[in-house]
Amino acid sequence: MGIKNYLIDGVSCAGKTTVCTELQRCGYHSIHGDRELAYFGDLQTGKPIDARSNGCGAWIWDVAKVRALVAEHTHQASFFCGGSRNSALFVDLFDAVFVLEVDLATLNQRLAARPATAWGGTAQEGEAFARFQHATNDGFASNAIRIDATAPLASVVATILAHLNHH
Repeated sequence: MGIKNYLIDGVSCAGKTTVCTELQRCGYHSIHGDRELAYFGDLQTGKPIDARSNGCGAWIWDVAKVRALVAEHTHQASFFCGGSRNSALFVDLFDAVFVLEVDLATLNQRLAARPATAWGGTAQEGEAFARFQHATNDGFASNAIRIDATAPLASVVATILAHLNHH
């Protein structure tokens, strides 16, 4: 998609979707990973599975689709926004990885405001996992650029864009 490709990751409710929408509004090519790349699948095989089947699945991205999109060079830059439990299989394709960070109080506030029908809207689905991920940084690239996502949206996006000049 882009000559340069960037991943924007973070725990549930960190603001990945909101940042993606704002980047699009500002004219940047941005992909909503949760909407365009993700599905509930087997972490080992990548095969789609029923989310209610046995609890062994994970929210993952279609690796072949990610690779194909990164290989296109239609745009100067592309932002892939969203979380994926199999990102280790494609994180090396990105020129930089950003992780949106929020403190526990902000995370709890955003989780409480999330509709029950959205992923992470109930404790059994996402709250416990988001809090675990927040506490451990589990699943995030070790070389990621950390972004304070408690700041106003315009500031978060400006901080991300400022880093592009360094990569």
